[in-house]
Amino acid sequence: MFVHRRDVQIQWGDCDPANIVYYPRYFEMFDDSTSIMFEAAGFPKQDIVRKYGLVGIPMVDTRAKFHIASTHGDWITIESRVESFKRSSFEVTHRVFKAEALAIEAFETRVLVGRHPDDPARLKSAPVPAEIIARFMQG
Repeated sequence: MFVHRRDVQIQWGDCDPANIVYYPRYFEMFDDSTSIMFEAAGFPKQDIVRKYGLVGIPMVDTRAKFHIASTHGDWITIESRVESFKRSSFEVTHRVFKAEALAIEAFETRVLVGRHPDDPARLKSAPVPAEIIARFMQG
């Protein structure tokens, strides 16, 4: 299974007045981590959209469990992986480590979408290409 890790330093603007990361900032980091993971696997988002005629890969569900807070100047490691694929959707897990400790567990469901063939003003789910599934599942 393909796993991507990246180190992120917490910035002043990530924090609330108590100097703790404001939780929506983590979801921005997770969104970036998914895009960066796909690029590291050889599938930059712009290429996927163009090659497969997609509009995007929106998030349709997300949640997180917060175990340890981070503050300005801390370094965290975000470990991202695709846990499973369905016909047009996939599940992503992000695990955030502060030093060696698990700080956050986050989960996303994303769907590949393109234009509806009968009405270009509407969106329609698109199947996940086999080459993407193979790359993420083999590692």
